[in-house]
Amino acid sequence: MNVLGLMSGTSMDGVDAAVLFTDGEAIAGFGPCHFRPYSEAERANLRAALAAARRLADRAARPGALAAAERIVTDAHGEAVERLRADNPDLAIDLIGFHGQTVLHAPERRLTVQIGDGRALARRLGVAVVFDLRAADVSVGGEGAPLVPVYHRALVGRAGLAGSTAVVNIGGVANLTRVDADGSLVAGDTGPGNALLDDLMRQRVGEPIDRDGAHAGRGTVDQAALARLLAHPWFDRPMPKSLDRDAFSADPVTTLSTDDAATTLTAFTAAAVARGIAAAGGADRIVLTGGGASNPTMRAMIAAAAGTGVTLAGDIGWSADFLEAQAFAYLAARSRRGLPITFPGTTGVARPMTGGVLVRP
Repeated sequence: MNVLGLMSGTSMDGVDAAVLFTDGEAIAGFGPCHFRPYSEAERANLRAALAAARRLADRAARPGALAAAERIVTDAHGEAVERLRADNPDLAIDLIGFHGQTVLHAPERRLTVQIGDGRALARRLGVAVVFDLRAADVSVGGEGAPLVPVYHRALVGRAGLAGSTAVVNIGGVANLTRVDADGSLVAGDTGPGNALLDDLMRQRVGEPIDRDGAHAGRGTVDQAALARLLAHPWFDRPMPKSLDRDAFSADPVTTLSTDDAATTLTAFTAAAVARGIAAAGGADRIVLTGGGASNPTMRAMIAAAAGTGVTLAGDIGWSADFLEAQAFAYLAARSRRGLPITFPGTTGVARPMTGGVLVRP
């Protein structure tokens, strides 16, 4: 099948769209990709939705800012698909995997909320859509995240990587998949990714990210602040586990200079990743993907903290920028066939489970 995956992550930078040629098991090839950025006004609406979502008890409710944000998310995803189709007029799309925008993730309350109207998107685009991919797992006590590990396993197998591989994705939240030589999976969120650092940059210098790790590269780690950050009780929980984007506070770095605060928060992400890899059983190699992969300061800190060489996804033929969108294409194909997308070692469910809601135009 030609499956189009759509991803809008916790960094809220925009919509990734990527085509994958797959039956939900083998990866036959990679198709075209497109990125549709959010405007600053759209990001402001999404941040308001995050704040409003903290009060949610009903995952179907869309009070106040959430309703407006859902329209923005749905329209932005529709525009991303339309642009990709316009640029590739001969490409047929058989199915769409639509993640939506996570505004609340609280598996301890059996609650996860991704805004975005899958039914409206199917009608607009005239293509079947699989969406709401986390809810089934969370409803039976799973973490509902990460969902990408089964795709990581397919990529590792396709690349012929021997031994154990930790695929580390640095988005707003960082997560990893440890793929063992026998294909077994251990996965989970490791802690903060770019979220705290991005928020710091926006508040201090009016920029969305620490581009090229420039601020972090000039500063010094405040060891006392780092120790306070790493003392969070979430780190004592075993894998698999997952996080909400705003689970951590940057309060320990508020009195630091911008450069020192950026360096300390980057070191926090790196130390958390290293702890996660160790908790998952260690790895022979780290493959780094996601937005953090483009930050050389963060890459160096992860390699130093983990004591393991870091390979960039792009260096082995994977897409660092569109891997998660491809993953949601893969998950949609698996969902349509009733294949499992979550596993005991990835989300803590009792047995492998499928998930997602299929809607037709």
